[in-house]
Amino acid sequence: MSVDEQNVDTNPEELSQDHEVLNADVEQDVQPEGDEASHEGDADWKKEITVLQEQVVALKDQALRATADAQNIRRRSELDVAKAHKFALEKFTKELLPVVDSLEKAVESSTGDDESVAVLREGVEMTLTLLTSGLKKFNVNQVDPVGEPFDPELHQAISMVDAPDAEPNSVIAVIQKGYTLNDRLVRPAMVMVAKSSPKIDAKA
Repeated sequence: MSVDEQNVDTNPEELSQDHEVLNADVEQDVQPEGDEASHEGDADWKKEITVLQEQVVALKDQALRATADAQNIRRRSELDVAKAHKFALEKFTKELLPVVDSLEKAVESSTGDDESVAVLREGVEMTLTLLTSGLKKFNVNQVDPVGEPFDPELHQAISMVDAPDAEPNSVIAVIQKGYTLNDRLVRPAMVMVAKSSPKIDAKA
């Protein structure tokens, strides 16, 4: 066998060994870079997940606040509507009260035994009864506090008078009746109130 043939026979083994050495060097050089890239990718992914989770929490909080605001608005609207229905007749009631006052005065002033006056009185009383009954159906009630303690929330005192037979600070006369609508004052009763009697010294 010639020298050239020996070189040809031995070259493939040498090339194979050289190839394995090169592959090992490449793997040693590439492997750290791959691990570092993988770690960087995981860190970026975790950071992105954290950001998304924070955004989800913020959006949930916004949704809860929006829901709470919507519920509060709905409740306020319901209350406003209920109040509007409940007190819608307030202005109308105030317009009717002078009519009631006039009918009451007509009944009080129609005295005497004359037949025509008696017929007129009966007609006015019937009209007054119909009107006051209609008002009561809509929860419009009179405030007629004769003999009751003075209540500044329902009564308006026009004078204080000496009344030895009455309880101090009590209503002794009603000049004009008051009215409430669904327990809310529409017009206070105009009243006269008994003065407090001064204390008398028993030894005097």
